[in-house]
Amino acid sequence: MIRVLIADDHTIFRQGLKELLSDIPDIQVVGEAPDGRTARHLAAKLKPDVVVLDIEMPGDGADGLSAAEAIAAESPETAVIILTMHADQEHLDRAVAAGVRGYVLKSGGLPELVGAIRAVAEGGSAIDPKLMTGFLRRYRERCNPLLSGPNALTSREVEVLKLLAAGYSNKEIARKLGVSASTVKNRLSVIFQKLNVTDRVAAALVAHNSGLVRNGGCRA
Repeated sequence: MIRVLIADDHTIFRQGLKELLSDIPDIQVVGEAPDGRTARHLAAKLKPDVVVLDIEMPGDGADGLSAAEAIAAESPETAVIILTMHADQEHLDRAVAAGVRGYVLKSGGLPELVGAIRAVAEGGSAIDPKLMTGFLRRYRERCNPLLSGPNALTSREVEVLKLLAAGYSNKEIARKLGVSASTVKNRLSVIFQKLNVTDRVAAALVAHNSGLVRNGGCRA
């Protein structure tokens, strides 16, 4: 049985969600909280497997993200899911930084939330598919120095560099990308400048050493 604590400042929504989850055979709602501060207290007292938190709740330091961070630190055995209407990458990034294991949109259905509860209860994670693509892209960019910072390569420059590192000539790269050889030459000039190298061999080494050629992101 998965023991769940629900925190949302809207009483009707909170009680309605409790009723819906109570019909799920392997889920037991063990508590409710109207704000993050109460959720934090109940998480320590009741020790639920999962806490489902709204982001925006009243009170200084009582919002969902503050509560999520505190629960993650004080009750690490409890997984936190954010259930919110905020479908933007900024809120997702802040939630992940706070230590949540799940991020589910209120615009979704009950099956999505139940699936997320089961996933995090088993030690996994669950992020709404609509937000996952952007999250993973930014993760790769942060992990790879060639894709972040003032000298970050553009997506087209990455394509050119990957082909160069694979041993293709300028003409072959041009043919594959559907551009002229002079365009490739100009792009390589910019790439060399960004990588602070002067030739193709050095550029290829940088691409391989960064992991860009092997997997397009962080080293395994």
